[in-house]
Amino acid sequence: MQIEPQKLALGVIGCGHWGPNHVRVFSELERSEVLMCADPSETRLTAVRGRFPAVATTVDYRDILADDRIDAVVIATPTATHVDIARQALQAGKHLLVEKPLCVDSREAVELGILAEKVERVLMVGHVFLYNDAINRLHETIQTGELGRIHYLDAARTNLGPVRGDVNALYDLGTHDISIFNFLLGMTPIEVSASGRCIAQDSIEDVCFATMKYPDGSLGHLHVSWLNPRKVRTMTVIGEKKMAHWDDIDPTDTLRVFDKGLDEPPYYDSFGAFHCALRNADVHLPAVRSREPLRNQAEAFLDWVLDGKQSISDVRFAHNVARVLEAAKRSMQQGGVMCRVDTVPDEVCTVASMPVSDVLPGRVSPQPVAPPMPAIQ
Repeated sequence: MQIEPQKLALGVIGCGHWGPNHVRVFSELERSEVLMCADPSETRLTAVRGRFPAVATTVDYRDILADDRIDAVVIATPTATHVDIARQALQAGKHLLVEKPLCVDSREAVELGILAEKVERVLMVGHVFLYNDAINRLHETIQTGELGRIHYLDAARTNLGPVRGDVNALYDLGTHDISIFNFLLGMTPIEVSASGRCIAQDSIEDVCFATMKYPDGSLGHLHVSWLNPRKVRTMTVIGEKKMAHWDDIDPTDTLRVFDKGLDEPPYYDSFGAFHCALRNADVHLPAVRSREPLRNQAEAFLDWVLDGKQSISDVRFAHNVARVLEAAKRSMQQGGVMCRVDTVPDEVCTVASMPVSDVLPGRVSPQPVAPPMPAIQ
């Protein structure tokens, strides 16, 4: 007798820009099904019903939390609502995939992480570019040492809209690049300097620039804007041996590795100055698979919930991104001065840094592992 694969039943809260994409992806995968989605807008729900007639809809997200058939929830609502809905969902016993950024206050990320541990549920954050095949290929290139020591990374993420009213462009767009920087370098910055301007709206920056200093001395710089006539999604990585360039818009040459750099001749001139000669050599195009990042992310979520394979995009990673955003916000408020990436208050930080077995006596696993899914009847 053929045994059907386990299926995870999901609910999606928020049917704006990203919510319907989550409905589509999880509906297409063999190991998951979407039973219900929620949004306060009937117009959005009507659009969802037109595309996914088998998915139930509701204007009250609490209907999803109260449905015992639903094992996991995707939260794709405005950032300010993430924490409250996530807390309720965890208390209802649901596994969670929350869109980035997880929260505005980094202390709330720690609290949610501890709650997820207590109820033994997965809490994953949608830093979708960690599941981009080209970014993962670039990560492999850096890890092998092909580029040498990384001097700096430079990213641009611009477009003409959509302008958001809940968070600024740094929280909306810059979160992606901060997460990529941290992933590629394997560390969190220690200082941030940021500046921005409020153009289309009062008190919400539409354009932001930020520079991050990492513990090893490498720098990360980003430029994000909702008010640019061109859609740009690029990143350049400068290493001591080679350089790499990623262009998410280019459908063919997404990732390039340049054998360019500075050679150091073994001599000095009469003034004792050190001469450097430009090295100009080959360009290599690494093979990159072109799978949809959101689908990769959904599969990673299923792997974690159904098989216990933890994803990199956990609450600790999201907490570090939130700390960088907080430091950048302080820097903008203080005119662009360099601000330390602070830790959370001592009493919370102590809990966050402790082994799970110390926080929750009796727990041995370092991260929540989902219990076996019940058989599909």
